[in-house]
Amino acid sequence: MQGIMTIEEIEKQFDSEWVLIGDPQTNELLEVLSGKVLWHSSNRDEIHSKAMELRPKRFAVLHIGEPPEGMEFAL
Repeated sequence: MQGIMTIEEIEKQFDSEWVLIGDPQTNELLEVLSGKVLWHSSNRDEIHSKAMELRPKRFAVLHIGEPPEGMEFAL
């Protein structure tokens, strides 16, 4: 994959996909500002499998764009 990308670059390139981000840089609210895209897919399960395979020390998983149909979130 590519080097460090800003969240704006990630959002532009990976719209409507799940993204596994390694060594994410975050703000005080833990919002991802930048990081290295390790994997991306439209399938959430594939992202989790890749995270288990790569075992990054620090990572974030984000869905870029509108939430998938039928997806529920808990905060």
